[in-house]
Amino acid sequence: IDLLFVDSVCSFRCIYCQLGKINVHTSERKIYVPTARVLADLKVADWQSVDIITFSGSGEPTLAANLGEVIGEVKRFTGKPVLVLTNAAHLNDIAVRRDLGRADKVFCKLDAVDEDTFQKVDRPVAGVTLRGIVAGIKTLRQEFKGYLGIQFMLTEMNKQDVAALAEILNEI
Repeated sequence: IDLLFVDSVCSFRCIYCQLGKINVHTSERKIYVPTARVLADLKVADWQSVDIITFSGSGEPTLAANLGEVIGEVKRFTGKPVLVLTNAAHLNDIAVRRDLGRADKVFCKLDAVDEDTFQKVDRPVAGVTLRGIVAGIKTLRQEFKGYLGIQFMLTEMNKQDVAALAEILNEI
């Protein structure tokens, strides 16, 4: 499910982004696609054949202010578990963590072990730091009752950091 499909919207501009160019580089949460539209589209989709409903798409799903509402409605309608893929930039926001708490699984992205590499690989909006990302993931881990996964994209800039990443993951 793509809650941003009106445009590419993200708080990162990762060097490896599958979308190519992010058109709206922001940390502002708002409703991009109304919940009723998402549910109408879902009702005509082949959702019955899937094992899990994944929130991803045209950017960072936690920027959708109706994320929690849509997760609840999708679970009620389909009876399927929900996974959210997130860049983890907004996990220090209690409203984001509350929304994610409605999911069954959350996969957070963590592409660097130092600030310089983080800035070069993920190219976040101003104010987003690696320290904040790790702190947010730790807070989510304490509160979240579901399955928490970490995704790490190996690039030429970070492939030598796997051992240091393992240390951070152990802290989390």
